[in-house]
Amino acid sequence: MEFIEKDKIVKLKTESQESYQLLWDENSTSKRVTITKVHVYPNKINSRHSHCDSEQIWIALKGNGTLLLANDQTKKFNQGDIVRFEDGDVHGIENRTSEDFVYISVTTPPINFRYAYDKSEVKK
Repeated sequence: MEFIEKDKIVKLKTESQESYQLLWDENSTSKRVTITKVHVYPNKINSRHSHCDSEQIWIALKGNGTLLLANDQTKKFNQGDIVRFEDGDVHGIENRTSEDFVYISVTTPPINFRYAYDKSEVKK
């Protein structure tokens, strides 16, 4: 068994979002999954990107967002919805509302997302 205390959850932050690294290689020995809780700030975007060797599942917890997909396609992504991206699928999220859009991201195989954030803004 592995138990992760809340003070071991690292918050990574940019001007558009903050991500709580609930389970990753810095607080867990799991070799199979990374779990992240992401808050996309009001009127902000997590730009289109892809992960060539990892699948992601997003579970919308709060708010209404717009998925940013390949070929400039979009799709509404609202509280209660679930989406799965295969390895290499282009994805991003836009929050056009006045409240945070919150989702859980499950990534397998795991990724350490520190590379995507300005390390000068990493906070616990």
